Amino acid sequence: MPPKPSEDQLSRRERQIMDAVYALKQATVTEVVEAIDDAPSRTTIRTLMRILEEKGHLKHKKQGREYLYLPTRARTRAGQSAMRRVLETFFGGSLEQAVATHLSDPSADLSTEELERIANLISQAKKEGKP
Repeated sequence: MPPKPSEDQLSRRERQIMDAVYALKQATVTEVVEAIDDAPSRTTIRTLMRILEEKGHLKHKKQGREYLYLPTRARTRAGQSAMRRVLETFFGGSLEQAVATHLSDPSADLSTEELERIANLISQAKKEGKP
């Protein structure tokens, strides 16, 4: 049984690697190197992928001469965990403060449709009795 992914924050490079693996669904070291714009060496990527595996974020299987890496949990579950950490770290756990900060950012270009979907999500949460 692989270890549970740690709640430690990932480094910038580790996040880039995870983004590439999630985008590709599964990836070799070569594919990750090709997917990252300013990628470091293959050796560095291989080492970071091994570290991500040790942390429980990736698993691998043998494919020919290379390893094929897969995420250990769905992107949405990883995103939920990351969101909790961001809320705690930057907003004292307050989703309201996080949303207010985002909405007050002039570069946050939300469409009318996005705002309607957010309003509908809030309405649904109220109906379900979520605090």
